[in-house]
Order: sequence, then C-alpha cells, then structure tokens
Amino acid sequence: MKIQFVAKFSKDLRKIKDQKLLSEIKTVVNECKLAQTLDDIKNLKKLKGYQGFYRIKIGDYRIGVAIINDELIFSRFLHRREIYRFFP
Repeated sequence: MKIQFVAKFSKDLRKIKDQKLLSEIKTVVNECKLAQTLDDIKNLKKLKGYQGFYRIKIGDYRIGVAIINDELIFSRFLHRREIYRFFP
C-alpha cells in the first residue's frame, strides 16, 4: 500500500521520547507498507461519522489515518484523550 506522511504527524513524533513507543510506530508503518488490504493492518478501526478516516491503536496512543485514492495518509499521532479533538 502507498504511504504518505503529513507534517503534523512528523511533528507529533518529534515530541515522543519513549524509544519503545517509537519502535512500535516503525513496526506499524512497515506493516502498513506490506499490507495488501485494510484487513491486513492490526488494530485498525474506522471512525464513525467520517468516511475514509481510521485510527490505529498503539497502547495509550492513536495514529490518525486517512485513506484517499488507495493511499494511506498518516495524519496525527496523539494520546487517546487528545486524538479525537484534533483528528479528523
């Protein structure tokens, strides 16, 4: 699957200091690159009320993902209490 990163996603990652969490994010990104369909991505769930927007769960954090024209766009990476305020 094609992958693209938004500037906000990169900025959110720079704030994270936990190396274990960063390695989990790398694993998820690699898993998404290898995925043929959305069903191949673990912990992916569609957001209600928003067409084409999903979240990927990593512990207490969430990755906000949009799917546009068969391209996976990583938009935000925030704590679970903040993600739904700022994404989508």
